[in-house]
Amino acid sequence: MLNIDHLDVWFGDPPERVDAVKSAGFTVAQGESFGLVGESGSGKSTILRAITGLIGTWSGLIEVDGEKVSGQHRSRAFHKTVQMVFQDPYASLHPRHSVDRVLSETLHLQGMDQIDARITRLLDSVGLGKGFRFRYPHQLSGGQRQRVAIARALAAEPRLLLLDEPTSALDVSVQAEILNLLTDLRRERGLTYVMVSHDLAVVAHMCDRLAVMRGGEIVEVMEAARLRAGDPASDYARALLAASAGFAREGAPG
Repeated sequence: MLNIDHLDVWFGDPPERVDAVKSAGFTVAQGESFGLVGESGSGKSTILRAITGLIGTWSGLIEVDGEKVSGQHRSRAFHKTVQMVFQDPYASLHPRHSVDRVLSETLHLQGMDQIDARITRLLDSVGLGKGFRFRYPHQLSGGQRQRVAIARALAAEPRLLLLDEPTSALDVSVQAEILNLLTDLRRERGLTYVMVSHDLAVVAHMCDRLAVMRGGEIVEVMEAARLRAGDPASDYARALLAASAGFAREGAPG
């Protein structure tokens, strides 16, 4: 579903040029959930932004469902296949647009018909009833806003969802609800996920495989089972695991 090879992403020009991603490569199979983990600034989210065309300064191979993409422009067909859910549900929704407008505009842009019925189905699919349809972002909790953002991403009926820290801006009590929703949607719709997270417990729970990033480079690609077993191959991944107090609490007995 996704093939990344020798991907370099940079910002600025020499001598100020910053190389944010260096020769990254991984593949994600249809229906797989793949994680990108690492410290802040390691290049995880930058990879997602290069895939979606939000960053134009990159080189290498980005291939989605067998189709190579280039530069910064992405076709309508690309956006029917690939959608992204951003980290901050407060920033990703227009404060003066109702849920109805957010979803109806997205559906129109994707050339969909039966807009009314589709909005109802989208809200149902993310656990929001029709009572939320004409609310505005300030009338929604953080978790409800993220459900709307997920519904907007699903409006195009994509097959690949890019998830950029989809729960990190939410209260801990709400995070599990959103992760369970994403798990259910993947199973029901046969979706493929690429999930960026600094939370190893989330990735261990949600993903089949993952890549560990450090300083813009991928230092290890492993099965999530090895992460759950506490047995990564690289020294850096072991140090990251040891430093992750959240993961230790997740795995602690009792």
